[in-house]
Amino acid sequence: MLGASLYFPPLFKAFLLGSVLWLLAHHLLRDWIYSGEIWHPLLMDLSIFVIAVSGSLWILASW
Repeated sequence: MLGASLYFPPLFKAFLLGSVLWLLAHHLLRDWIYSGEIWHPLLMDLSIFVIAVSGSLWILASW
């Protein structure tokens, strides 16, 4: 298990899982993001991506 972590660190796993979570959230919230009600769409996408990666790192660390 340790050798596998050297080649594929947990941060990359969190990044990949976060990307999947971000794609799901982006698909669900796409109309609201691009309406411009809250923020600029790019800032909203980036913030959702950071939340998704942070959440996936938390999930992987607790699992």
